[in-house]
Amino acid sequence: MSGMSAEEILDIVDEHDRVVGRAPRGEAYARGLRHRCVFILARDAAGRIFVHRRTPTKLVFPSRYDMFVGGVVGAGERYDEAALREAEEELGVRGLPTPVPLFKFLYDGGGDPARTWWSYVYEVRCALPVDPQVEEVAWHAFLTEAELEARLGEWDWVPDGLAAYERLKVHRTGRGQG
Repeated sequence: MSGMSAEEILDIVDEHDRVVGRAPRGEAYARGLRHRCVFILARDAAGRIFVHRRTPTKLVFPSRYDMFVGGVVGAGERYDEAALREAEEELGVRGLPTPVPLFKFLYDGGGDPARTWWSYVYEVRCALPVDPQVEEVAWHAFLTEAELEARLGEWDWVPDGLAAYERLKVHRTGRGQG
């Protein structure tokens, strides 16, 4: 999740995603303040999914795999703006089409109430050659859905991304809205 330092300001939101305050990113993480994040599933021209391993220096979930690019939404920033900004930053491209919003859900922190955030899931097609940020991405590849599914039980995935991916699969089958 790229683009913002621990000092950058985030909107703090309630359980209904209404802004109730603002705090620096580092404080929001340290105090478990609910904020907003975007998750963008990036596909190449062939429809394969961009998968990457986060660098060991990441503030949250270092060295884990993720099937989404994305990050936190800045104070006063709209989800759609954050989705495009984060996708272009993490993929290292300019001129992406606008990511398509799919659904929003409150990530429950894997059962940890101090680690919850509103999560908006998007999808974008990236026909451009990617050049991911070395500070953010230790390894990357485009995988087919079958290749990704085969690795779900093998690799150490970020828990919020895995939760978003599981909800995306349900969303696609029409058995729920996220």
